[in-house]
Amino acid sequence: MRHEKGFSLIAALFVMIVVALTVVAMARLSVTTSGTLSLSIQQARAYQAARAGLEWGIREAVKDGSCQSNTSLALDGVLAEFSGVVVTCKWPPDEYPDRENGKDLTLYTLTAVAQNAASPSERPDYAYRKLTAKVEKIEN
Repeated sequence: MRHEKGFSLIAALFVMIVVALTVVAMARLSVTTSGTLSLSIQQARAYQAARAGLEWGIREAVKDGSCQSNTSLALDGVLAEFSGVVVTCKWPPDEYPDRENGKDLTLYTLTAVAQNAASPSERPDYAYRKLTAKVEKIEN
């Protein structure tokens, strides 16, 4: 019977080690999941900021044909951290005269870039998106 006294101590130590390892593994998993979720949110915001810039550029090009080569936009709300949304328009646009119908086709190429920092080393949740669109405008 004397040999069985130490068994409960070894079993208790084993259970404590298993529980401690489980807690450490869950903590690491939680940190990884949190970082991934934060980065996903920032990437979605970067996409929306670039899309807002692209839509602004399309409106300017179609409205009066003005297409500035480099424009920086200031956004507000949750997209305010993407302060440097840069919209680029290829100038001059491509023009295709339609001699049969008497209407000219103008093709604008716009690019919008959104990022929440100047470089990836500045933020752990750095996000960058670049969107490009081609817009046709038919003129009389």
